[in-house]
Amino acid sequence: MGVASGQFLRIVNSLPGTEHGKGGDYTSFSVRGTRFGYYWPRTQTVGLKQTLHEQLALVAERPDVFEVQFTTSAFGWVVVYLTGIDADELTELVYEAWRLSAPDALIEERPTP
Repeated sequence: MGVASGQFLRIVNSLPGTEHGKGGDYTSFSVRGTRFGYYWPRTQTVGLKQTLHEQLALVAERPDVFEVQFTTSAFGWVVVYLTGIDADELTELVYEAWRLSAPDALIEERPTP
């Protein structure tokens, strides 16, 4: 189990309209200017936008893989440890994060994984 950083980046790059931004020690991911994820290479962790319900469920189910990053009024962001997740589950979570941020026209271009 575990996902390498290159595999994570291939998952992100497969989504239409994805834009990368560089921070001091992280890369951010947006779609049409709306942020949906982060990647920290030093810690091999990813931050992903989720619904509040999904954030709580993931953290409660596997706190060794997921932790609360932050919440907003509508979304709960989770930190994902790449060493503790498989590629299929990560693909679903990245897609969901992207879908929560993408305009409908882009969502129609990309079927659910």
